[in-house]
Amino acid sequence: MDMKFTPASVDVGNSEQLFTIEWADGHKTELSLFGLRKNCPCVTCRGGHSMMGQYEPQLFLVEPVRKFNIIAAEPVGNHALRIKWDDGHNAGMYKWELLRHMDEAVEKLKQNKN
Repeated sequence: MDMKFTPASVDVGNSEQLFTIEWADGHKTELSLFGLRKNCPCVTCRGGHSMMGQYEPQLFLVEPVRKFNIIAAEPVGNHALRIKWDDGHNAGMYKWELLRHMDEAVEKLKQNKN
């Protein structure tokens, strides 16, 4: 198993509006809950099967329109996390690889802004 995509710990910070993953390779990911919810990977949120695997990293950097809270985050085997949101949505299965790629895309956007 690739340590880059292996979570060592996951922290849901509803009050801080941050989702934090410490990876087995030592990297730390911090994603806004707004961006995470708006980038739900389910087919309904993505707008159809042709959009699966696509996401919008810029949504992690915008001022949130509203706060989202995570009610539960449960592993799906060793490959993903199912998140239950306070708006009742829970169909998205966030693969560990997707979460790491989202982080890398957000970091790239931040570097391009500077």
